[in-house]
Amino acid sequence: MAGSELRYDGQTVVVTGAGGGLGKAYAVFFGSRGANVVVNDLGGSFKGEGTSSKAADVVVDEIKKAGGKAVANYDSVEFGEKIIDTAIQNFGRVDILINNAGILRDVSFKNMKDADWDLINQVHVKGAYKCARAAWPHFRKQKYGRVINTASAAGLFGSFGQTNYSAAKLAQVGFTETLAKEGAKYNIIANVIAPIAASRMTETVMPPDVLENLKPDWVVPLVAVLTHSSNKSESGSIFEVGGGHIAKLRWERSKGALCKADETFTPGSILAKWADVNDFSKPEYPDGPANFLELLEQAKQLPSNPPAEKLDFTGKVVLITGSGAGIGRAYALLFAKHGAKLVINDLVNPDDVVAEIKKAGGEAVPVKASAEDGDAVVKAAIDAYGRIDVIVNNAGILRDKAFTNMDDKLWDQVMNVHLRGTYKVSKAAWPYFLKQKYGRVINTTSTSGIYGNFGQANYSAAKCGILGFSRALAREGAKYNIFVNTIAPNAGTAMTATIMPPELVQAFKPEYIAPMVVLLASDKCPDPTGGLYEVGSAWQGRTRWQRTGGHGFPIDVKLTPEAVLTKWEKIVDFNDGRADHPESAQDGLQSIMANMSNKSGGKGASPAAAKEPAGGNEYLTNIKKFKAITSAGTDYVYDDRDVILYNLGIGAKRTDLNLVYENSDAFTPLPSFGVIPPFNAVPAFDFSDLLPNFSPMMLLHGEQYLEIRQFPIPTSGTLTSTVNLIDVVDKGKSGIIVTGQTTKDAQGRDVFYNEATVFVRGAGGFNGPRAMAERGASTASNTPPKRAPDTVVEEKTSDDQAALYRLSGDRNPLHIDPEFSKVGGFKEPILHGLCFFGIATKHVVQSYGMIKNVKVRFASTVIPGETLVTEMWKVGGKVLFQVKVKETGKICIASGGAELLDGGKTKL
Repeated sequence: MAGSELRYDGQTVVVTGAGGGLGKAYAVFFGSRGANVVVNDLGGSFKGEGTSSKAADVVVDEIKKAGGKAVANYDSVEFGEKIIDTAIQNFGRVDILINNAGILRDVSFKNMKDADWDLINQVHVKGAYKCARAAWPHFRKQKYGRVINTASAAGLFGSFGQTNYSAAKLAQVGFTETLAKEGAKYNIIANVIAPIAASRMTETVMPPDVLENLKPDWVVPLVAVLTHSSNKSESGSIFEVGGGHIAKLRWERSKGALCKADETFTPGSILAKWADVNDFSKPEYPDGPANFLELLEQAKQLPSNPPAEKLDFTGKVVLITGSGAGIGRAYALLFAKHGAKLVINDLVNPDDVVAEIKKAGGEAVPVKASAEDGDAVVKAAIDAYGRIDVIVNNAGILRDKAFTNMDDKLWDQVMNVHLRGTYKVSKAAWPYFLKQKYGRVINTTSTSGIYGNFGQANYSAAKCGILGFSRALAREGAKYNIFVNTIAPNAGTAMTATIMPPELVQAFKPEYIAPMVVLLASDKCPDPTGGLYEVGSAWQGRTRWQRTGGHGFPIDVKLTPEAVLTKWEKIVDFNDGRADHPESAQDGLQSIMANMSNKSGGKGASPAAAKEPAGGNEYLTNIKKFKAITSAGTDYVYDDRDVILYNLGIGAKRTDLNLVYENSDAFTPLPSFGVIPPFNAVPAFDFSDLLPNFSPMMLLHGEQYLEIRQFPIPTSGTLTSTVNLIDVVDKGKSGIIVTGQTTKDAQGRDVFYNEATVFVRGAGGFNGPRAMAERGASTASNTPPKRAPDTVVEEKTSDDQAALYRLSGDRNPLHIDPEFSKVGGFKEPILHGLCFFGIATKHVVQSYGMIKNVKVRFASTVIPGETLVTEMWKVGGKVLFQVKVKETGKICIASGGAELLDGGKTKL
């Protein structure tokens, strides 16, 4: 097939939102390959305002002038039956549906209006459903159909200021997976793509040079392959695509933690086994729920759970929707047992559970209302207790029906209760969470949402939408100490009683789910926010994305479907050592942005492709050669002004005269200043000489080691830094490069020595050494003791911290330019890693005295304005430390260790 042109002669393609951008590119392409095209466009703005027939007409004219066949349709996607009817009336059939129409209504969650939520979901979610539902009878009758639904990185990973859009876009994944399962026997193939392409929606947030390489033309060839009649099996799949790069995603499930399923099973039991919850050493790649019957049998064979830490919810107010029975009741009783005050919400009967809690000595109030009336539900908590701390969005209904029999009422009921109800309750609680700078949200998805399920297109879409909503909300809440997690529970309830045998309903007790919910809502959860957990039968495991290394096509050569087919095996290969686990929109964009430098050089293949190793000899030869070479020196000239700027850049105050006043007798640079002189030192080699497929966009600064070799540290002078290659390690999926930088003064005496370790994703597999050589302090593991820290220092960074720090030499626009940081997947510019390294080192020195060396591992990003908490343990002559971001609970520096000079007797 790769050798011949893919054609669509005689087929009819419906493209929604085809008046411009990606939709237009689809329409023009299919028109050029023989298809009849229905060009649907309402003609509104990217915010969903206004209508015009002009956009669709222009595209139709272009297709016709090129000799193709096309008709326009001007209906909103909410009237999908009219759009499909246009295809039937004009061409007598419909073969391919591309649900592409979309709008944006970006707004922070605290400012979101119901109209912003409803319009996004009406266009993206209901629109996709309406068009697919209208096409479905035709697909089934002719035993042929192809569907493409459109997700986005915002849906896959959650995006700040886009809770509505993230929900709608991830809903497409659950919806698509269900269509794929239901369509299989009728030769109906459904896939979902997460494209990044220049459009009216992206042109407001991306620089022009990047937009130039994100043309819709890069997305079209993948869609062409997926919708062609030759595709018989690739269905229910998720693809990232844009900028010449294509990769596939799938779900990966951890081994999980299994506890004894009896009365000894508590939230503390899970806390004690938290490492197992996150253990992906033996992962599964499922398309449905875990084998909970087998897990239950295993759980019953285990010895009783040992006594574990009891979580205390005294003074906390917990609201649980749908808690009049089933899982919600089990949650409520367990929270009450741990000291919480409960708000029992149920549309039918909340009173019995309230009475049950009060009889046991607890506190509870009822609120009889639909979760869709979130304001009333939350008001009950405020009226009764004056605050709200935890919401568990649990209310739900089932309206199962094969897609061919699905109707709007069944669709809307499930969407309103599950997805909109979750939004409404969360929205009502949000102002109270923000005011008290505390909140915990547990949302409920399901395995039907994650993996799709026959007869549950509505439920799958709603439940996957909840996950997208949760991921975006977790990002918005983190800086305010509002944490959001999502569970996919398996239990016997009134909902599942209709689809499970009675003995299974009894076996899958809600009580075996409740401990995980209580743990996630507590302040003890080790991974406080943004997680997805499958849970049931006293088992709980984490679920995450896995993504192939994919393939990048050269951006100076027009991409065709036929070219995509030649690399198909590589695009979908999860087992070639290049697969990774993206967690953010930044991760989602990395491969695409990395491909921006992939040029053919006129040879029809990218340099990266040309350098793919056949045995790795070229790289091993280069590594050996460059280890023997020291680079030419790079000079750094500085005076007291540069020292003061650096000290201010890592948080020195005007009262620290020894750090900011050049006439102070004790004036000195902070020791971490040692990373500055070699920052722009030029090595004798390029990283592309050492690793295959090297791209700077795939590079992560992993570890930093610094030795101070001259005391006192000079406050001015000319220093010269040389660079040596220390080590190169092949990790299979990635490569590691360690460089050493020696900095000397004008007399040739050592002043500083640095080692920088960088991880380069997608650059392994060159048959290099698999482990790093031990080098003493620079490779020490620095594991902190299992006791409370000896010293804790907390420091709030300034909103302007990155702007100030960059004056010391690191001018990367990622740290200052909002447009650039958005392309990188960050909602705002991030702080330099070496900046918060400097702040942490300052905390150690100010607490324990001057150091002779320091080593850290960078673990996550920091946003200027966030608060750094450095936890320190003194062990002999060494200080072990780690740094957390107070607002998110995440560790940003791990494995920190600093050896003290003279046992700490030398003070700044």
